[in-house]
Amino acid sequence: MYNFKVIEHFQNPRNWGAIEDPDGVAVIGEECGDVFKFYIKVKNNHLVKVRYQVKGCPAAIACCSMVSVLAAGKSIWEAMEITNEDVAKALGGLPPEKLHCSNFAADALYEAIQAYLYKQVEKGPGAPKNMMGEGWRSLYIRAQKGDPSLFKF
Repeated sequence: MYNFKVIEHFQNPRNWGAIEDPDGVAVIGEECGDVFKFYIKVKNNHLVKVRYQVKGCPAAIACCSMVSVLAAGKSIWEAMEITNEDVAKALGGLPPEKLHCSNFAADALYEAIQAYLYKQVEKGPGAPKNMMGEGWRSLYIRAQKGDPSLFKF
C-alpha cells in the first residue's frame, strides 16, 4: 500500500514536536479524526524551524514529516509555494485514498505562516490597515509584486 519513502517518514518522522514560543502556529482537523498542528520559527523572513504534532494515519505522519523537510530554511514566500502535489511527489506518491493527507499537512503549514504574518501586521508600526483580514494568498501575491509595505515591521 505505501512505498518505502512513506514508510521511512512514518517510522522515522523528521522535525516532530512543538516549538517553545513559536512565531506562528496552526491546527487543522479532518473529519476522519486526523489532527495536524504546525509550529514555525521565523528569522529574517525565513523558516528557521518547522515542527509539527499530528494524530493520524501513517500517511498523515509521513506528509507532515515531508512538509517540514520541504519548508525548513525556505523564505516564508517560498514555503507557501509548497503544493499538495509537491508533498505527494516528494514522498514518491500516495495511494489515491490517502492524497487528502498531503492537503492537510500543507494547509496546516500555510495557516501557521498566515498566523505569523497576521501577528507581524498587528504589532508592526505603520502596518497598512488594508492588510487586516486578507488571506495569505493575497499577501503572497503582494509580496511577489514587491510591495515594500509588507516588510516594514
